[in-house]
Amino acid sequence: MPNADLLPSFLFKSNQNQLALEAAIMKLTLWVEQRGSGDVADHVRGALEAISRNEEFINMTLAVLVTPE
Repeated sequence: MPNADLLPSFLFKSNQNQLALEAAIMKLTLWVEQRGSGDVADHVRGALEAISRNEEFINMTLAVLVTPE
């Protein structure tokens, strides 16, 4: 399998990992917030916004890379 064929699979798996980490961090954020550290939770949510902002572009790019010509 040529290296170029591995790129879409790699990007897809990498994106899945990123989304899984986002979900886990959000659960921890809720836990922290419930224990009275709302300011910390707000900072984490702000940092996680980058993942949300980029998710649509990543999904569109993956769709283009994986679609056969």
